[in-house]
Amino acid sequence: MTYRIKVPPRTLSLDEAHLSGNVERMLEMLRLYRGPLLVGVAILVLASGIVGGVVWYDAQTTEKAQNLEHEATLHYFTRPDDDPKKSDLNLKEAITLYKKIVEEYPRTQTAPLALYQLGNALVQTNEVDAAIDAYQRFVLMYGSNTSLLGLVQQRLGYAYLLKGDRDRAAKAYSSVLEIPGSLNRDQALFELARLEESLSRPEGALAHYQDLMKNYPNSPLANEAAVRVKVLEVKKSPDPAAATTPSQVSPAGSPAAIKKP
Repeated sequence: MTYRIKVPPRTLSLDEAHLSGNVERMLEMLRLYRGPLLVGVAILVLASGIVGGVVWYDAQTTEKAQNLEHEATLHYFTRPDDDPKKSDLNLKEAITLYKKIVEEYPRTQTAPLALYQLGNALVQTNEVDAAIDAYQRFVLMYGSNTSLLGLVQQRLGYAYLLKGDRDRAAKAYSSVLEIPGSLNRDQALFELARLEESLSRPEGALAHYQDLMKNYPNSPLANEAAVRVKVLEVKKSPDPAAATTPSQVSPAGSPAAIKKP
């Protein structure tokens, strides 16, 4: 006689039943929202592709701009002094390359430096108006680049002086003093002082020189400012040779003033 072992039917525990129910509900939701989910995944993939494409494009444009700037700088700073024709050719080539950077890659980090150098190169070719336009364009487009903005304003002041516009030159120099973190404030003060001297305004010149000496004592211009202060102070004082003492002057009616017959 054989005996069969009865196996009791397996029942799901409470946790297993709960998990099974969750899985079924999830599968049902996936079935119901399959279309929107696929659309969402497609949008995510597309967005990732666009972001990747933008990053790749920016990397490519940055590299191209840097290569152009390197080439332009070589032309600009390797002009032979003993060959004027070659020097002019190099300068024109540098201007062409700087313009290309500014026009084709204005959003790269290389563009602000290229625009600044473009203005400098245009001054070298005596295209002062074009140089002023380049400097002003820098102020409008890259005014937040404070590391270069001070230098641009200083160069703009030089360009205005070349045109004989002293008022605008003074305004450009003064704007350097208002730029946070500007590294050429001492130079701007010195240029303002020289400008005041050229306008025969020694008081204004003295104020700027003294400001330079007080706030920037380690500047290489501080010593020259001190010399200029002494010169201006001497000019302000009366001429010792022309000065006379009371003993040298004979009052009217005094014995020294009466001529003997």
